[in-house]
Amino acid sequence: MTMQRHSSSESQLSCPGCGASLEFNPKRGQMECPYCGRREAIARNKTSLLAEQSFEAHLNEKHTQLAALSGQAVEVQCPGCRARFTFEPPTVAGKCAFCNTNIVAQPRTASPVVTPGGVVPFTIGQRQAREKVSEWLRQRWFAPKGLKRLSQHAGLQGIYLPFWTYDCKTCSQYRGKRGDRHTRTETYTMTDNDGRTITDTREVVETHWTRVSGSVDYAFDDVLVAAAESVDQNHLRAVEGWDLSELAPYNASYLSGFKVQRYQINLKEGFERAKKKMETEIRRAVECKIGGDEQCIDSLSTSYSLFTSYSDITFKHILLPVWTGAYEFKGRCYTIVVNGQSGKVCGDRPFSWLQIALAILVAIVILGILVSVL
Repeated sequence: MTMQRHSSSESQLSCPGCGASLEFNPKRGQMECPYCGRREAIARNKTSLLAEQSFEAHLNEKHTQLAALSGQAVEVQCPGCRARFTFEPPTVAGKCAFCNTNIVAQPRTASPVVTPGGVVPFTIGQRQAREKVSEWLRQRWFAPKGLKRLSQHAGLQGIYLPFWTYDCKTCSQYRGKRGDRHTRTETYTMTDNDGRTITDTREVVETHWTRVSGSVDYAFDDVLVAAAESVDQNHLRAVEGWDLSELAPYNASYLSGFKVQRYQINLKEGFERAKKKMETEIRRAVECKIGGDEQCIDSLSTSYSLFTSYSDITFKHILLPVWTGAYEFKGRCYTIVVNGQSGKVCGDRPFSWLQIALAILVAIVILGILVSVL
């Protein structure tokens, strides 16, 4: 299979007025010149760029055609965490957004990759992202006073992270038991405190189990798998909630002023991770089909032969926006991630043990006063 080459729209990257490099403005959704303020709309070419690609054909093609993200893209590798970034000039490498290491390596022409079919553009600008982080920090208890200043000083970097999305049909065989509850009235006797025998009735709930087996067909659409490992996966899951209806056909103009991380998880490994996400939904579907009041699944087999029980597998390679930054506090590195579309924040933070100790001391004093009063 031949992957499509995408036009980088190089003409959109230069200001028609002063010749400077245009940058994508998340707030306006347009290209903007940082010098003369001229704005240019991004051409939205509604073609088949967002069409699903055949998973099987891609794996079987020995000479898959790749391409750089754009004709101007350059690439650097962080000497600390080894993450590889692609960016458009005049953007510079600076510090690594994941480990805060200074990137001093000489940029080189970006290596070819499976070109993204779509991108969700940034809608949260850097200023708004900083405000979201400040709000998040205000809600953290026992945060050191210098944390806000340190995190803002380190700055946030806008990065497009690579993701795979998968569509497929599954057929799963299962064996288990269906539990149906019923209530019966039971007569019982007991001896009271006076030694008298008392006969009474009570309602008893019992579950009747019936063995079941069968198969479940389930179709999946856009199972999302992160293709980057440098960013903390727990943080990334915490800020999820991407609106993929805003996915636009890939255009290099969206990259101007931002960095792009090269995918670290290849297409095949990404599908193995997608399977783990599918398992939860398949199990729910099996429980629903078994029915009854309770379900017990003894065995659930979805064949791992990719083209039998997993069929009609297609994929898209897309880029999703995040603001991320790393900062040091007392010799330790902390990271923050902001969803560049929704503004949701997650990150690491240090604790002020002095504040915690004082809070515990105050609590002990208050408790002592209450005990003495009572």
